[in-house]
Amino acid sequence: MAVLPMFPLGSVLLPGAVLPLQVFEPRYRALLRDCLAADAPDFGVVLIERGSEVGGGEHRSMIGTVARMIQVAELGDGRFAVVCVGTRRIRVNAWLPDDPYPLADVDDWPDDWPEDWRDDLESAATLLPQLADLRARVRRACALAGELGDGVFGDRLFGDGAAGDTDDVSDDPLVASYQLAALAPIGPADRFALLRAAGPAARIARLDEVMHDLEALLQFRLGGAGGLPSEGFGPGSDGRPRT
Repeated sequence: MAVLPMFPLGSVLLPGAVLPLQVFEPRYRALLRDCLAADAPDFGVVLIERGSEVGGGEHRSMIGTVARMIQVAELGDGRFAVVCVGTRRIRVNAWLPDDPYPLADVDDWPDDWPEDWRDDLESAATLLPQLADLRARVRRACALAGELGDGVFGDRLFGDGAAGDTDDVSDDPLVASYQLAALAPIGPADRFALLRAAGPAARIARLDEVMHDLEALLQFRLGGAGGLPSEGFGPGSDGRPRT
């Protein structure tokens, strides 16, 4: 167990993904200064399930990702411009009193996936073709979403890969499952469900379902057949993960 400073956000950080931040709220400026003074560039990021990023009182998820600061600049007006990268998944055991920023007792939560996965021929034979199909699905969905334009769902449309560039996706199913989840044009509810998946096999299967539905929705929209379905379809359309 470890105590980490925590930064609740309205978006989901995945291991391996890049997170740019502009930090202006005093308590989070204090968080960054304390991390820098202690030469400890890590803090936890969790999704705000209800409430706002500003002012406190939000309902925070119990699963998140450790963010490591790789670039920090203090701007003239007191704000910080920060670039972070997600490093590993964590579970929150308990939230501690804010001091002045959120703090939590956390444990690492590794994926259910062996390092020697290539030696498991059955798993490799199953997952690698699924991964190739999913890479193509994500690329197609990003292309379709690009034709519709940013903001079509009333939120930031794209993930980390607005151009749908899947060429550099790893052939390791664990790494690739997070990379494709970050690239996919989905909302925070679906992305959080992918973060929660037990391991890459479950994450790949779930993302494939999400991409299948999303591709059909985007083709429907491009066909000019009318408005969006009211709920349960598309990236975070009702703010809840698929079940």
